[in-house]
Amino acid sequence: MALQLRLLHLAFLGLGTTGPLVQGRGFHLPTVAWPSFFDFTRRQEVQETIQIPKNGSAPLLMDVQVFVSNVFNVDILRYTVSSTLLLRLSWLDTRLAWNTSVRPQHAVTLPWDSLWTPGLTIQEALWVDWQDQSPRARVDSNGHVDLYLALTTETNCDFELLHFPRDQSDCNLSFYALSNTVLELEFRARVVNEIVSVKREYVVQALKTQVPPQQLVPCFQVTLRLQNTALKAIIALLVPGETLLLADLCGGLLPLRATERIAYKVTLLLGYLVFHSSLVQALPSSSSCNPLLIYHFTVLLLLLVVSTTETVLLAALLARGDLRAENSLSPAPRRERQDRGDPGPHPEEVPRVKGSRRSWAEAADRIFFLVYVVGVVCSQFFFVGFWMWATCKSHPAPGKAIPHGGAAQAVTGPAGPEAARGGP
Repeated sequence: MALQLRLLHLAFLGLGTTGPLVQGRGFHLPTVAWPSFFDFTRRQEVQETIQIPKNGSAPLLMDVQVFVSNVFNVDILRYTVSSTLLLRLSWLDTRLAWNTSVRPQHAVTLPWDSLWTPGLTIQEALWVDWQDQSPRARVDSNGHVDLYLALTTETNCDFELLHFPRDQSDCNLSFYALSNTVLELEFRARVVNEIVSVKREYVVQALKTQVPPQQLVPCFQVTLRLQNTALKAIIALLVPGETLLLADLCGGLLPLRATERIAYKVTLLLGYLVFHSSLVQALPSSSSCNPLLIYHFTVLLLLLVVSTTETVLLAALLARGDLRAENSLSPAPRRERQDRGDPGPHPEEVPRVKGSRRSWAEAADRIFFLVYVVGVVCSQFFFVGFWMWATCKSHPAPGKAIPHGGAAQAVTGPAGPEAARGGP
């Protein structure tokens, strides 16, 4: 009891120095500097209180409440998510309890560096900004401690973009207490959704927490389920692509002899090439399970290439046939027509070969147009069906496929099994 009263007296006087809260990705306890007039025995007693509280043979149970207040940036190109969280940590430290009959206060507020607190690190974090660099813990007379930590973080997330822009992904935030072991500390976590804004491209559909099993250090995991609203991607990607394909189908109704048809087809193809290049930059790439839209727009590009190639080839064959028909006219009648001022042959003088070649090219163009329309419609139905029922299993991460850098291989030979364990 005398030790507890001395600790409370030191906390009230504020003799400990406050150090930086954040080191790396988590916050850790700084070294406490005490005035020189304290003797070594008292210093040792204070340092003992900084150690993790004991709970007999069982680990210290810490209740964690995670309040998710905002998810303000989802970047699928960089595979990152930015979020704002508030952590409430609660645990029991009987060393800080006092008798209310002697000291009538039921609760006190102490600096975070005057008592033991867990050092937390987010495994997926690219950066963490702890908003309060010097938080204070509330301690009641029974020794119950409450500590609030507000943070903003950007974390990595493996988005499942196969069905983009109707994708749904689970993003994890794994909190580790690296300074303790599972024999010393155990987390019991729950999450609260406090997001009040829904004006986002990605909305949070669900939140859950779990404590991963078989961990070397204490940890708990918060999972955010993000759903894409898809409106922006549909307007910016699907509508232009389908419009260009419909315009190409309408171009097939132009007569083959019209010179504007080739210019029309080539213009559509060049415009779609520009759209496709910007599409590739707008969609993320992945080692596996790329978005289906990439393959869909590539098929549309191939259809436009085939349609333009057919128009150019048949128009070239038709023009070459007309040229050969004109060259097949005898020189004498042509010279006589030129003397009379007649610029071209009469219809009855045109060979029948010319008409048969033209009718053959136009018939082939009609057949191709019908086949092309059927192919386009079937490709759209096939894509819709594939979109609804297709699944893709991503390649396992190296850490999950071969945990902890790979399984240790047995060492055979003169060294024996002791060398594999690193023993003498």
